[in-house]
Amino acid sequence: MGCIILTSHQPSVHNIDVLDALVFDETTRTRTCIMRRTYNKFCPTESVTARSIHAARKGALRRFYECGFPYSRKLTAHKSCVNYLAFSRHDGRWLASAGDDFRVLLWDFSEEDVVRPGHVFTGPSGNVLALDFSATNQYLYSGGADNIILKYDVSTLRGVGRSNGRGSSSFVKQYEDHDDSVRALTCHPYEDEIFLSASEDGKLVLHDGRAGGGMSSAQGTLQHTAAFTGVQHHPVMEHVFATCDVHGQVCLRDTRMTFGPLSRRSNGGIVRVYNTKLSRKSARYLSNPESSSLTFDRDGSKLAVTFLHYFPTIYALSDPHPLAICTGRNAPDGTPISPSQRTYTNSCTMKSGAFGGPGMDEDDMYGAGSDDFRAYVWKIPPLVTLQGLRKEITCHDWYTREWPDTVAFAEGKWESRYVPLEISTPLARLNGHKSIVNSVAIHPSLLHVVTSGIERQIMLHSPTPSSPTVQNLLPTPPTVRTLQPEDQAAQRTFLRALFGPHPTLHDEVEEEEGEDETISLFDHILRQEGEADVFTMRRWGEDSAEDSEDDDGSVTAYFHSAMKSKGCSSALCRHVLVCPIIWFIL
Repeated sequence: MGCIILTSHQPSVHNIDVLDALVFDETTRTRTCIMRRTYNKFCPTESVTARSIHAARKGALRRFYECGFPYSRKLTAHKSCVNYLAFSRHDGRWLASAGDDFRVLLWDFSEEDVVRPGHVFTGPSGNVLALDFSATNQYLYSGGADNIILKYDVSTLRGVGRSNGRGSSSFVKQYEDHDDSVRALTCHPYEDEIFLSASEDGKLVLHDGRAGGGMSSAQGTLQHTAAFTGVQHHPVMEHVFATCDVHGQVCLRDTRMTFGPLSRRSNGGIVRVYNTKLSRKSARYLSNPESSSLTFDRDGSKLAVTFLHYFPTIYALSDPHPLAICTGRNAPDGTPISPSQRTYTNSCTMKSGAFGGPGMDEDDMYGAGSDDFRAYVWKIPPLVTLQGLRKEITCHDWYTREWPDTVAFAEGKWESRYVPLEISTPLARLNGHKSIVNSVAIHPSLLHVVTSGIERQIMLHSPTPSSPTVQNLLPTPPTVRTLQPEDQAAQRTFLRALFGPHPTLHDEVEEEEGEDETISLFDHILRQEGEADVFTMRRWGEDSAEDSEDDDGSVTAYFHSAMKSKGCSSALCRHVLVCPIIWFIL
């Protein structure tokens, strides 16, 4: 049957010599690096036999990964788009899924064959955009388009799964600190009652539910000048977290400098700003792609940022310049993708990626969804390898030499350029979807990847037809649906979706019909926006940055307002970031 049982390896004192932490003198505002991290070293007393077993185990897993994830199953229970997926920490027993049907589902991966959710949480009154489990999986938090964060008690469900424990329950607490959609949530690595939330209202809020541990509302809030799109706690350093926003800024921050009395705050808590601006020789200006989400790997040594109109980009925690970009230039076997074929793009929806390394002692895989109806998984080389392969170009060389087809990162027009390694051959392309894939999650200990997006189904992918938690998976179709040119029938379907009722809120809408209309709507958007050039869409420069950013914001705001005033699907309003063609039609 090909069953494999793996154990999850968490960072331990044996494979971390010293922790890479940033300590800040809040009086002089100077920074001192006092610790540095090295990874994947064995304890000196570890036996040669243990090392041999470890090496053999890694080799066996590598062979499975090299085969990709050719088997899959549809997990069907949602009634509309599934926006976000998250596995519970450590053992990955629970998969939480949520989207546009205003429900949060829990799938129990301790079952022998996962086919339906083990529990349903109710309470959201808008599309759910973010989920996260607390440090010990006692709680699950959700947030979304209703501006509210809900807290669910997962500890009461310990017996759910193998008996008749399936059911539903509501939230135990709600938080109403935001005035716009909650785009991201991230829980403290050690405390169940502490989490951060980031919203399109520009607020970053620290929530502390411990007795006597909370700050006042003002002390626990940072007001930013731009809408936040992501926030992620560092998995080891409890005071460190990262944020990203619609202006493309990605920052590493310290909670001790971000929150609390004004006398303790410094520079918005920012301790590092990552280089996210793009430079191309043929353009006289830089581009600042919107950073739509970010995530750390399990030990916090790597940070991945998902950019709109560009590629997922890998950073080292302690290095502001990118080390790698993940593209789909080649198929997994190394064959170049022809110009007539679609490959990885991200131009239309909010996407979230994930690091993973089931059964390994490090996260050396990264997965992300794409507009070409697939998800992609890349093998990430070690950081030291990436650092050695990154190219640095001085400003003088950039302007005096030719750099055809080169896109580099630059902190300013007159600064050095950095060209990260392009990981152009993915480890796997995951098929099975009929439309855009938005969310990817990798199980922490089993060889499973789950993906979701515009459709109501979740796809569970596996390298084998069976595992300890699923049985009799079928081969995934080797091809995906082709995006056809628009005809009159497609135009009519698009208009019905644009002006019709939300498929999950009106029982008279047939499920298949509602999904076909949603897919048609996003097909229309892809035809208009799918091949947009980042240097055209996002212009940054000394003379254009402020005007360009203001224009982007006004277009998006007008589009959302117009959609709502016409009674259009809220799924579209919350999925699409910029779509000038539709608001022009309206």
